[in-house]
Amino acid sequence: MLIKSEKEFIMKAFIYIFIGISALFLTACNDGSIEGEGRFEDMRGKSIYGYLTDNKEEYSKFIEIVEKSGLKSSLSAYNPYENGYTLFLPTNKAIDNYLANSTRFKTLEQLTGDLEFAKTLCEYHIVNAEIESKSFPFGALPKSTVSGDYLTISFVKEGNTSYFKLNNKAVVTKTDIDASNGYIHQIDAVLDPVVYTTYQWLSQNPDYSIFKQAVDLTGTRSLIDFNLKKDISVLPVTMLIEPNSVYKKMGVNNIQDLILYVKATDQNYTDKYNALYNFVAYHFLINNYFLDQFVNKSSVYNTYAEVPLNINGLGLDIAINKGKQIFETIIYQSDTTYIDFIKFDYDASNLATQSGTVHFIDRIMTPKSPARTNQTFQFNEEPSLVPLRKAGGTYLMIPNSLKTIQWTGNDLFFVHSGGVNNGANNNDYMKIEGDFTISYNLPKIVQGKYDVYLRADRFSTQNAFVEVFIDNKKIGTIVSLISGGSATNPFQYFKIGSTDFSRYTEHTIEIRALIPGIFKWDIIEFRAIN
Repeated sequence: MLIKSEKEFIMKAFIYIFIGISALFLTACNDGSIEGEGRFEDMRGKSIYGYLTDNKEEYSKFIEIVEKSGLKSSLSAYNPYENGYTLFLPTNKAIDNYLANSTRFKTLEQLTGDLEFAKTLCEYHIVNAEIESKSFPFGALPKSTVSGDYLTISFVKEGNTSYFKLNNKAVVTKTDIDASNGYIHQIDAVLDPVVYTTYQWLSQNPDYSIFKQAVDLTGTRSLIDFNLKKDISVLPVTMLIEPNSVYKKMGVNNIQDLILYVKATDQNYTDKYNALYNFVAYHFLINNYFLDQFVNKSSVYNTYAEVPLNINGLGLDIAINKGKQIFETIIYQSDTTYIDFIKFDYDASNLATQSGTVHFIDRIMTPKSPARTNQTFQFNEEPSLVPLRKAGGTYLMIPNSLKTIQWTGNDLFFVHSGGVNNGANNNDYMKIEGDFTISYNLPKIVQGKYDVYLRADRFSTQNAFVEVFIDNKKIGTIVSLISGGSATNPFQYFKIGSTDFSRYTEHTIEIRALIPGIFKWDIIEFRAIN
């Protein structure tokens, strides 16, 4: 049995986790906070810009920003690259409030006089695709803004009022205004473009000063201080962070207290094996994750520390390191409740920066060795492939341009069929043919025993016979790729053999052609052996 406060928390988490159901509920039931059922208003005869000019009394100030920034023609026309646009439209009142609280601009004339900023601000409110409210995720929107950033959506329920919130800031007050070239969603606040890295955000927020000092001492600033738009060779980072108030509950009032708390006896804090370094690096997940990506699965996420992090989204809460530590024991009458996981602050999380995403947690998160789980890899750790996945097509890879993939022999291609199903997972794969060798440097994997499975095209007599090596050790026997698939399902999983990893570290898998031919590589998977 749970006491009342625990029940309230779980019910709130339940709402977040089942956001898809809740979003559909909004389109069917109008409680007064979001106008309309489904589409708010049929405007298919008019463009987005046409709707703005028809409603100048409410949007004249945003119209001025649009016109000064040179985006009038875009909002008047069809999107040449995607299926329409989505405009998150601030009202005149929202712009007035923005200017009243701005330290940079006090008048609309000053704002539009800075043409570069006006253009960035306007582009930041336009998503490069049509997105209806029923498709809003609890996390990042599936397409970026025209400025190249990703906006985040959260779902808030307060009593009988339910609403969407954009970037944890702007409430969506009208949804699905339907224009000829996309959708408009009205918002009650102006969105500030992301102009800071994760480290810069950390430096500007004194409530997180203890962790910031730990970052400085350990020399880990470079892991969270970069701009993804300017450096496409690096992967984003997801930072999980606790505020000073969480530290102080445990008697950690300053950086020296934290050093004692994590038992960092060695003062060489920049050493990757140092306890303080590992504590900080454990808060940095490699790659970008929004809260919705943790839901309905339990997985291990690679960190920059010596051990990965487990996040379990299978229950009513998204739980970090569930079962690894008892944080609190609650006794109510004859019932006892154990709090044995770290919780997310759902309302504040999904904060986007130029370096990735920030989530906020409610306990001090120390490194814990997770149980082994199945690990699947599909070249997602390769930064150069990120823009290619968005565009789709067949791309010739340039030697030495990839960080995790090396090859010898003939040309290597990355193939992504876009929205067309080609049988491969996520519709993409690596392709090479002839007498080749191709290797893939894998992220860290929790030590232990695994069965190794390859997923590749097995439906062509022109395919190769291959051998598989892990860390230069041959796994299994010769693999024939000429049969096993079908015309409708050419890509198939098949077991290569088993391996036993003694350390949590990176590994290299290498595929060598024994009999030359075509090799279309989709996935490598490690399934934990109990």
